[in-house]
Amino acid sequence: MRQILAEQWRVMIRSCVNGWGILRAQGPSKVQFWFIALLIGVAAGFAALFFRKGINALQTALYSTDDPTHLHSFAETLPWYWIVLIPVAGGTVVGLILNYFTPDGRVRSVADVIEGAAMNNGRVEIKAGIGSALASMITLGSGGSSGREGPVVHMAGVISSWVSNRITADGITGRDLLGCAVAAAVSASFNAPIAGALFALEVVLRHFAVHAFAPIVIASVAGTVINRLEFGGVTEFTLPDASTLQFYQELPAFLLLGLVCGVVGVLLMRAIFLAEDLANAMQDRSGLPRWIRPAIAGGALGVLAIWFPHIIGVGYETTSAALTGQLLWHEAFVFAVLKCVAVAITIAGRMGGGVFSPSLMVGALTGLAFGLVATGIFPEVSGSHTLYALAGMGAVAAAVLGAPISTTLIVFELTGDWQTGLAVMVSVSISTAISTRLVDRSFFLTQLERRDVHLAAGPQAYLLAMFRAGTLMRKPGDPGAANEDTCLEMIEDGIAVDFNATLEDAMPLFERAGVPFLPVTTQEGGEPKLLGALFHVDALKTFNKALAATAAEEHS
Repeated sequence: MRQILAEQWRVMIRSCVNGWGILRAQGPSKVQFWFIALLIGVAAGFAALFFRKGINALQTALYSTDDPTHLHSFAETLPWYWIVLIPVAGGTVVGLILNYFTPDGRVRSVADVIEGAAMNNGRVEIKAGIGSALASMITLGSGGSSGREGPVVHMAGVISSWVSNRITADGITGRDLLGCAVAAAVSASFNAPIAGALFALEVVLRHFAVHAFAPIVIASVAGTVINRLEFGGVTEFTLPDASTLQFYQELPAFLLLGLVCGVVGVLLMRAIFLAEDLANAMQDRSGLPRWIRPAIAGGALGVLAIWFPHIIGVGYETTSAALTGQLLWHEAFVFAVLKCVAVAITIAGRMGGGVFSPSLMVGALTGLAFGLVATGIFPEVSGSHTLYALAGMGAVAAAVLGAPISTTLIVFELTGDWQTGLAVMVSVSISTAISTRLVDRSFFLTQLERRDVHLAAGPQAYLLAMFRAGTLMRKPGDPGAANEDTCLEMIEDGIAVDFNATLEDAMPLFERAGVPFLPVTTQEGGEPKLLGALFHVDALKTFNKALAATAAEEHS
């Protein structure tokens, strides 16, 4: 009996080893992939849960409050110097963490996950991602005015990237696993399984391929289960009695609200980018170490919070007050403006965090202010002003994220109110139509565009940046190589590309010069050295293959 058991044990071990080898060499089968998706969903769900609990624990410890959901109410009772000192100390720690974990002192977030999905086979930076998650947790725990969804999404990307590297996943598998991790993280963070799955497809993968849908849904459900095991099935926000919409008479008001929210969303994004440009310029002029920048931002936030503690943290208490109509018009207006300023300071100061939760707060405040005016002017044909707050919350968030579908659904899942869909959909559609024409489709894609990563224009634009001249060139002596003397003459005329140049650089030069090939050079002792030649036909073949592969993936 003992020998039989020992033999069976050896057979099982050999099967596991052989299975792992096949998995690494050939990639997972469909059943294996779904199982991996489930495990990634569970892992990302726990990561999101621990991130949220970590923020609450830090806020409880730093602000000595038993209820972090009412942080700003408690902060009003603290001495002014304590309100300033906490974010300064948090910013200092954040700066030191980012200085060690990242090469540029910048927090990784959703934009980097989108870039990883499009241009890095579904991988993100692991070391920088770990540092960014820790930095964002400290930022939000010490009063930073941003959201928790950005760090959670990137943290999920770190998990999927680690798995993809272990199984040597190809681009399609890596992207699908990344989508699974993101869906689970969003679902676990907001108790929103439908929106989590659609967020991964709409925002991160930016396609709705059928092959990716099932595993992403599996992971999203797993993440939601993790959330509900800890918090139950409750929604993030509790609304008053069901709001009523005076359908046909009131729809024009929601169209106008969508227009207003689209402009507000653009102003929020522009404020962040302007603050970032100003902070970069000030840092360059002053020569201050980059690790001090978050501490300075923390000091500015602390000073602002002395008079307006509503800006501290994620801001769910103020958002809830707006959704339940507990604020006056001037309060809603002032808090919305100050939240935009605080978010700009936090993100431009490189303190960490995301923009989704702040956009929900700004949207709810904008909607409430609009609703108080609309219902005051036309009370006989108006429903509740809190309905405008709900629609505004979705409209501004959709404008910032550039994701009307998942944002509409996440508003419903955050509030549990599915009866006001028409009002939310109308406002969201108009706000998205406005904002996508004033920025590069979304906050995240505009961030990437500012880094010269052209994802907003589609694969026909960004795929060119993925291939380098040095990897596609024909070397001297290769079949069909270019004539060396001709190449040297072209170099003297300034018609050449660097070894590290991409097709994005080379294709316009092909068009201007009208030549069949370009010499590929490198600088050696100040003089260009010929390494080979990039042929126009090779560049076009590579580009066409990449376009075809992208189209096949998106329609599979």
